[in-house]
Amino acid sequence: MTLERVLDAESVAVIGASKTVTKRGYQAIRTLVDENYEGRIYPVNPKEKIILGFRCYPSINDIEGPVDIALVATPARTVPAVLEQCGQKGVAGAVILAGGFGELGEEGRKLENEVIAVARRHNVRLIGPNTSGMMNLKKNLNLVGLKNAPRGDIALLTQSGNMALTLITEAKLKSRKGFTYYVGVGNEADIRFHEYLEFFRRDPDTRAILMYVEGMRDGRKFLQQAYRTTQEKPVVLLKSGRSSTGKRSAGSHTGALAGMSEVARGAFERAGIVVIENSDELFPAAETLSSLPPMRKNRVAILADGGGHATIAADLLTDLGMQIPVLAEKTQQRLRQVLPDAASVPNPVDVAGGTDDNPAVFADCAKIILNDPNVDGLLIVGLFGGYGIRFAESLSFMEEDAAHRMGKLVAKRRKPIVLHSLFASEKPHSLDLLRYYGIPVYDSLDVACKCIGVLAQYGRYLSSYHAKTNFVLNWGQKASEEGRRIIAAALAEGRSALLEHEAKRLLRLHDVPVFQDRLAATADEAVQIAEEIGGEVVLKIVSPDILHKSDAGGVVLHISGAKKVRRAFERILKNARKYNPAADIRGVIVSPMADVGVEVIIGTKLDDQFGPVIMFGMGGVLVEILKDVAFRVLPISPTTARQMIDEIRSAPLLNGYRGQAPCDKKALRRLLLKCSELIEAYPQIVEMDLNPVIAHEKGVSIVDARILLRPEPADGHGQPGDRK
Repeated sequence: MTLERVLDAESVAVIGASKTVTKRGYQAIRTLVDENYEGRIYPVNPKEKIILGFRCYPSINDIEGPVDIALVATPARTVPAVLEQCGQKGVAGAVILAGGFGELGEEGRKLENEVIAVARRHNVRLIGPNTSGMMNLKKNLNLVGLKNAPRGDIALLTQSGNMALTLITEAKLKSRKGFTYYVGVGNEADIRFHEYLEFFRRDPDTRAILMYVEGMRDGRKFLQQAYRTTQEKPVVLLKSGRSSTGKRSAGSHTGALAGMSEVARGAFERAGIVVIENSDELFPAAETLSSLPPMRKNRVAILADGGGHATIAADLLTDLGMQIPVLAEKTQQRLRQVLPDAASVPNPVDVAGGTDDNPAVFADCAKIILNDPNVDGLLIVGLFGGYGIRFAESLSFMEEDAAHRMGKLVAKRRKPIVLHSLFASEKPHSLDLLRYYGIPVYDSLDVACKCIGVLAQYGRYLSSYHAKTNFVLNWGQKASEEGRRIIAAALAEGRSALLEHEAKRLLRLHDVPVFQDRLAATADEAVQIAEEIGGEVVLKIVSPDILHKSDAGGVVLHISGAKKVRRAFERILKNARKYNPAADIRGVIVSPMADVGVEVIIGTKLDDQFGPVIMFGMGGVLVEILKDVAFRVLPISPTTARQMIDEIRSAPLLNGYRGQAPCDKKALRRLLLKCSELIEAYPQIVEMDLNPVIAHEKGVSIVDARILLRPEPADGHGQPGDRK
């Protein structure tokens, strides 16, 4: 069922309606009345006859007309029975306020599963449970109880009622902006983030979507929907639960898994989402993106009435990856014509007192600067809005005139202006006029810089078609029959991992460059294989019961000569039996020694929220200590593979150092893409580690490969809807 009948409900039943003013069942009805909701209101309580002038019904089934949505304000234990009645009535959706479900552990999860089962049996869509409610401000449908929420063009999705209150209050006090909808997602038991996103994408009144997320149950579907949404309207998101403590808090609050921040941030940004780290930047970023055109590139000019603010702004913008280009000579000449000789005009532009007796000069300068072809956006910092307060009241009229002119300038030039003002808290009319024209105003210089930065970030995404992915995995399409047999044989034995020689055989089937390792059952076979390889070899134990071969003393390097190979073979077997006397030992792999190079790691795993992800970083035994790695959600593109290699801190090592030749980055990119293909081909693979991979001047050598398995889930890696 689509969400229109739920979020645009024409009739509401309040189950658990009350005459007690402190209870939610009273406040909900009071708010609907006070905010002039034009739909039908049906209180439900078998103990009451009339509440706030409305007839009260013993049960929802006693209501004569249709009911679109039910607000369930009863204890958690009563919810299954309440939903059963809602289903019998044909209710489209229910908002479940109560906590005490999946966020509280096993018993809560059982109750939540019971609620979901009842709802699905009757096709009742659920908001929550453990939610603060929902609002449709276009229809005055307020099931939250928060009064006088500002109306506007931003849709709000959060998993925290307090965060919603913070954002709505901020909009009310500091902005002309407001909201089309608010939904408290809660435990996301039924309606998921991606479904709300699709609804808001299609809503003609919503210009931007603002999200606070603790965890997602269908992360990959969300990415797929975000990919479609962000090409039409911006999505701004703050993800909590980055720290270990934060993750524990998020889990206890929402019952959702918070996942790795490295994976989440990278995935969101690839989907075009503007990710915010600081909560005080969240609403301003959404306000800016909903008001102004995105920047074509990241070139910004700074217009200031003081050197200090200009310098700080330049530093902040540089940290955000923005360019502050020197203005064209023609632009500088025009600025000199309207500013005093002491003014600095290259960029940043410091008016040097040129606005003291006429702040309308700001508009003159803004017009000149935005006409510069090397400028994509303008940041104004300092006192604008306060000249009439600080100097003379008559200057207020000049500021208002400048505000009108700058507002019209943005609309004409399609280049954004963001303004920082020391007097924003004073709320002068000139700043309110700027907001009327969609020019955001902030009293924090850091926030103002961040906001012009997100305009560049979103503009860059919209223009980077080559880097986009729809996050759809084509399960099994490139699998080979032999590869399927290798995996099926291992699973048939009850194993959860391929043996190393099996893993490398699977890799070779997909044109991954691995050594032609051979398995020796006896010392004589090991000697024969070593002689055929020639040069130094490596011997490694092969056992389904010994995954970490080095820990068991099951690896010997740099071996040559029959005697040394024989002794190494026997020592490996002895060490393995000592390490695990019950181990099933299949033999010893004999492999050529890899040439010297840079050790890297390529791995894949299943993320709790997004499904299969791939990792690249510096490898060897120090990988878990250094943690110099990059993550991406699969599948990846050639551009993404290049970005992963270039973004790790140790990337300069791959370019050659101290006379060493640079590594073959093309071979590394090909290997990353082949690994992406392999994971798509076999949904049974839950984890793969190629570590170390030796990167050489020409090509790469995969020294060790580990692949972990599980029986293929019906929906492919637990990601419903990914299959085609």
